[in-house]
Amino acid sequence: METNSFDAIVVGSGMSGGWAAKELTEKGLKTLVLERGRMVKHGEYPTATKNPWDLPYGNRITQETRKHKYVWSRTGYPTPANEHWMIDDLENPFVEEAPFDWMRGHHVGGRSIMWARQSYRFGPLDMEANGKEGVGVPWPVTYDEIAPWYDKAEIFAGISGSADGLYQLPDGKYLPPHDLNCVETDFKRRLDDKLGRKLIIGRCANLTAPLTHNESPQRGTCQARNLCIRGCPYGGYFSSVSATLPSAERTGNMTLLADQIVYELIYDNDRGKATGVRVLDAKTGNQTDYFAKIVFLCASALGSAYIMLNSTSARFPNGFGNDSGELGHNIMDHNKPGSSNASVEGYLDVAYTGRRPNGFYIPRYRNVGKDKRNYLRGFGYQGRAARAGYARFNDSAAIGEDLKKEFQEPGPWNISMTAFGEILPYHDNHCRIDRDKKDKYGLPLLVVNAIVRDNERKMEEDMKNDAAEMLTAAGFKDVKVRSDSYNVGNSIHEMGTARMGADPKKSVLNKFNQVHACKNVFVTDGSFMPSSGCQNPSLTYMAFTARAADHAVSELKKGNL
Repeated sequence: METNSFDAIVVGSGMSGGWAAKELTEKGLKTLVLERGRMVKHGEYPTATKNPWDLPYGNRITQETRKHKYVWSRTGYPTPANEHWMIDDLENPFVEEAPFDWMRGHHVGGRSIMWARQSYRFGPLDMEANGKEGVGVPWPVTYDEIAPWYDKAEIFAGISGSADGLYQLPDGKYLPPHDLNCVETDFKRRLDDKLGRKLIIGRCANLTAPLTHNESPQRGTCQARNLCIRGCPYGGYFSSVSATLPSAERTGNMTLLADQIVYELIYDNDRGKATGVRVLDAKTGNQTDYFAKIVFLCASALGSAYIMLNSTSARFPNGFGNDSGELGHNIMDHNKPGSSNASVEGYLDVAYTGRRPNGFYIPRYRNVGKDKRNYLRGFGYQGRAARAGYARFNDSAAIGEDLKKEFQEPGPWNISMTAFGEILPYHDNHCRIDRDKKDKYGLPLLVVNAIVRDNERKMEEDMKNDAAEMLTAAGFKDVKVRSDSYNVGNSIHEMGTARMGADPKKSVLNKFNQVHACKNVFVTDGSFMPSSGCQNPSLTYMAFTARAADHAVSELKKGNL
């Protein structure tokens, strides 16, 4: 094998890239994984075990951080404990025609190190909606087809949860669930009794018990520290650096290169195939071409769209595989226009230990069954109840002995929750390349233009009113519903820029995530999603990536690629 030639190339090392690497290498393919950011190996998490007093500035970011990480900073995510995972937006510019919270992590593992770990299946309700309602394109895959791949992803990753028997949220293969606390348990009962709505514990990629397989000996059970965004040296939650990439590495078939910016697919017009990718070294600026029989793009919905839009040729003058004109279009996320909270009386004789890295989930109930609204689709809520911590003393007038005594007691209970609503796949929500504007590498910039529209605005009214209704019905006090300005991207669930579909005239990918017009290129990050559901989508990326890799190797063996 030539130095630059492999059986497969995987672009990106995050959620879907890790799965592609694992599946392809375990099936015997010599696989090159290219990551545009720096190297990170499992355990290399510099703040993972630091105490609060070890962090500078009281764990609050500086004005310099706000300047360089201005997109991230709009969300309030960066702190000295985690900002090393967040890119410098000044060095990685893009054009916002409408405010777009494109939150990126350029390092091995990508955002799989920083994700919220909530893991829900899409069900028939989600995957049949486009077809029944005439929105976008129908999913070309049924729930029954993808269900075995969800099983595989859940078992390997280690998803904890309960079997709840809900049509709108199919059950899976779970480790034992976290416990709801006393307030959440009462909230669950009152919601069911008074409004007929269900509340469940979140389905979460933190190990509540040892894995049921021996494929990840580097992982241990969750320590309930709830510092997951820093990276977990115990391997207590699933990430590509803690789980899939180590599996790929053990096969001896993976070559992983960091600081490699893939900016173009190489297309052989005579053979009608992609032959590899074109890469810039992020440190030296040197260009290298790498070649393979198949290419998996797993660079995120906007990252993969960028590479494809930037890959023009006589065959694809408008972007790679863009015969339908849909490449870069139909950007989706989850609408998150505010949050709600309330104070909780009583339960002061109940304390808890540990910091559960999970919360409760209220699955979608709008437009389910006989419920019909003046908008399409629905939303779910994610939240938690907890006792107030030391922050409650920020405005306290107590000093001296009085303050010390108050510190010895946990604070009163409160409860908060946030709705996540489905955004429809609008063609006008799109990204494109501006070749007149360049970054420091001389590469053209991505332009993003995506907003929420009438359907989401109508849904927002129910999201707010229902939150107040539920918290009030439960008997909580001081109910507050906060309206926040929401920019698409803020939920960090961008999807849809290279949607799959049965009709090549209306979609970019087929049912196996292959580019319709070039079957040896697969796209398995959020790009492929024809609709967004209202559930966190990462588990769906894992399942479809595993399925696509299985199909790719099968077709390769048949000589079809």
